[in-house]
Amino acid sequence: MRRARGWVALMVTGRMAPNAEGGVFPGAAGLFTPQDVANHRIVTGRVQEAGGRIAMQILHAGRYACGKGCVAPSAVKSPISPLAPLALEEVGIEARIAAIVTAAARAQEAGYDGVEVMGSEGYFLNQFLVRHTNRRTDRWGGAYDNRMRLPVEVVRRVRQAVGPQFIVIYRISLIDLVPDGSTWDEVVLLAQAVAAAGAGS
Repeated sequence: MRRARGWVALMVTGRMAPNAEGGVFPGAAGLFTPQDVANHRIVTGRVQEAGGRIAMQILHAGRYACGKGCVAPSAVKSPISPLAPLALEEVGIEARIAAIVTAAARAQEAGYDGVEVMGSEGYFLNQFLVRHTNRRTDRWGGAYDNRMRLPVEVVRRVRQAVGPQFIVIYRISLIDLVPDGSTWDEVVLLAQAVAAAGAGS
């Protein structure tokens, strides 16, 4: 509440996992139950009573998750994680999109003013963007238009779920923290695509 009273325009929470496997560590925070939603309403209510606005960050860790069953576009182990991830099939990708959309809808139900979709710093969505971690040959890999399909589709479906008035932020990386990262032109192309899909509007 001190930040809200101090004229901070918008606060963004720390990472909230969209599902259990997407947490950075086992048991990481997320909005999974009606009780979780009720608990978050306490925080959002107090911020708004003090004149502030608050957005919830949605972060799927992908191959950076430390628990069993972590997933990624391809089975490329992270140097900072103990286990190699499972490469997702098409149905698994769709399930993770649905989990992120559900997390956004629950954030709206919990009284947040918006969400920040974490697409940076080597986490799940970012792992689809770069060739080092995305070695797929289907419609989610290969050419950059395919590699950026997942972030764009996530933003599009989140916007569709929460409506036009809810804040949707997409956090973009200017550094991917892996070899063969995104070029500047690719970063610009992604920014334009997620904006057209509904981020920032």
